[in-house]
Amino acid sequence: MPWLELSLRCRAADEARLETALEDLGALSVSLLDAADAENEMAILEPGVGETPLWPEVTMLALFEHGTHEALLLHALEAFDDRIDLGAATFRVVEDQDWERAWMDQYAPMKFGARTWIVPWNMDAPAAAANGAVVRLDPGLAFGSGTHPTTALCLQWLDALDLRGKAVLDFGCGSGILALAALKLGAARAVAVDNDPQALAATRDNADRNGVGDQLTVYASNSEAAATYPVVVANILAVALDSLADTLAARVAPGGAIALSGILHGQEDALVARYSPWFDALECARLDDWMRIAGRRRMDGCRG
Repeated sequence: MPWLELSLRCRAADEARLETALEDLGALSVSLLDAADAENEMAILEPGVGETPLWPEVTMLALFEHGTHEALLLHALEAFDDRIDLGAATFRVVEDQDWERAWMDQYAPMKFGARTWIVPWNMDAPAAAANGAVVRLDPGLAFGSGTHPTTALCLQWLDALDLRGKAVLDFGCGSGILALAALKLGAARAVAVDNDPQALAATRDNADRNGVGDQLTVYASNSEAAATYPVVVANILAVALDSLADTLAARVAPGGAIALSGILHGQEDALVARYSPWFDALECARLDDWMRIAGRRRMDGCRG
């Protein structure tokens, strides 16, 4: 059946309040995009630990049941908070479709680095992936498919490491794609952490489907067991990476490797300075408008 989609813009500071209002009014889902690049679906946020919008303005796409009265919906939003600017709000009818088929039609197997492949469930892996590390993901997955530059940067980084026999922490796991890739690349075990129950469920399901469920432990961010790891990857957002610097640094064993992503170009210098007391030789890599920072924990394990 068709659905009614409401599109409106707001300041990032107002996003949480407006999202609550939309959900209270019956929104089935709410997606956030960069208002400056709203036509580009790649701008959609991927879930992460403690993430908040980084853009000055966001476009919110709220999906309602078909037949929802448009004027009454806008009136209710205005009554909820008259500071919400509804002048540019628009509606459109979204036709129902075979979402799995649409995903399959859009995406093909993707290679990252020398060995790592992300392959849709119902598609044959290419012959070139025969000796590679193949991660299969559900075509219905809402996030963490490998198509976002931040995910690609982290996959490339993991692909270049020797992970054999090591433990890996995926902090802000989303779909679990990075933890799964690490296990397929030879890691002995992986720990995945997220604050979104949907992400934790998706990670468990994807691990079982990829035959690595026994090697993966999943934690909510408020129940994670404190431990150190030789490899830590955190694909969240810059504001979270800044606030969690002490926590993430404490998770990396002396001499261990860390990769931080979810960072917009221009934000990397501040984060390099934030993490430099714990890590040596921090290096930045860029893909499109997104950055990755990677480095090694000081061998003394102490903050400089």
